[in-house]
Amino acid sequence: MKVGVWFYGLGTILTGILDIAWGAFDPSHQPSKSLGISLPAQHILAWVAGVWLIAAGLALLWRRSERIGAAASAIAYLTFAALWLFRYYAGVHTLGWRIDVLFGAAFGLAQQIMLVAPAAILYASTASPDSPLQKRAAVAARWMLGLPPVLFGIFHLIGLRVFASIVPHWMSFGYFWAALTGIAFFLAGCAICSGIMDVLAARLLALMLLLFEGFVEIPPIFFRLHNQATWGAAVYNLTAIGACWIFAEFLTSRANQGRIGLADNAALSHHDPVVA
Repeated sequence: MKVGVWFYGLGTILTGILDIAWGAFDPSHQPSKSLGISLPAQHILAWVAGVWLIAAGLALLWRRSERIGAAASAIAYLTFAALWLFRYYAGVHTLGWRIDVLFGAAFGLAQQIMLVAPAAILYASTASPDSPLQKRAAVAARWMLGLPPVLFGIFHLIGLRVFASIVPHWMSFGYFWAALTGIAFFLAGCAICSGIMDVLAARLLALMLLLFEGFVEIPPIFFRLHNQATWGAAVYNLTAIGACWIFAEFLTSRANQGRIGLADNAALSHHDPVVA
């Protein structure tokens, strides 16, 4: 899982650096204003969150502190997810039960929940493969990582016009790529949740997000250097790539350990003939 851990850890570190550099929370992923109150000294809170994320990300990169980093990362991303719950309530209270309000808040919530999944895996990775902790972590990570892409796919198809406008102009056929992306998200999420070809689905999802990073997320940075949301989108995508890769390698590791265990049991049950 080392490659995925580096992506995930680096993304967490960069998220913290952005919070400190701007002295503010990224409204696209950390909607602090959804609380409906003006937080005193919000820039200080952003700096505190930034230091927390940087420390968590650094801890992830060393084996001895990986569990601490995983727990700290989970706390941070769960906190950001909770902020989306407040935005969900505020949106419904202000605009009513509108489909765009419901899916918009759910989209942001799902983005953060998806980043909790690898933290759960890394926290439980030091335990025995047969331990209840690792089994629960595997189940929780499967749903936390699988349901968000399903929602992303539905949201892409519902808001086809919006996502088509994000497609680089040189690619043409924006509606086609937006629809294809939505279908790919939906199928990948279904595969991960169902456990059918889940490893392949997670790896292909990581590959698709990597292509997004190069074609969609990074180029706008050069035109909007002082826009926190633009940087935040690219950094989030980097973290999500790590999440998908960690999950795929975790499943592969568990499958290999299971095969080794079966082989060992078979060897123990085989008795050599006694030589008289």
